[in-house]
Amino acid sequence: MSDEFRKNLLGPEPTLLPAETEVTAGLEAGHEALDLVEKHPTSSLLWAVLAEEAWKEGRTIDSYAYARVGYHRGLDALRRNGWRGAGPIPWEHEPNRGFLRALYSLGRASAAIGEAEEPERIAKFLNESDPTAKAAIEA
Repeated sequence: MSDEFRKNLLGPEPTLLPAETEVTAGLEAGHEALDLVEKHPTSSLLWAVLAEEAWKEGRTIDSYAYARVGYHRGLDALRRNGWRGAGPIPWEHEPNRGFLRALYSLGRASAAIGEAEEPERIAKFLNESDPTAKAAIEA
């Protein structure tokens, strides 16, 4: 059996996004995500935080919109870092959490606004990315 075949059986390597040190430092310093996102619009983490804040305030459409942006920004970042549309995106790697949180928020908000297929597709994507992510986000 060739090494290439073995590798294909094991699937792609996990994708590990780079740390967003300025973003996390800003959040830890108490800066608002809405202020930070103006300087860091490509940060899935900031869009996820905005989606979560909007959800907690009952602003479902805002939550959906923020999560949608975070999801797409995350897909862009994943592709820049070698992701080819499949494979693990581990929750344990902290820089991946912004994308996974945006993905979760998008699924939740899309279900709340009556999307038919998207919540199921997103749940599958989240589970395939990391089966532990949903429980960790909900904890």
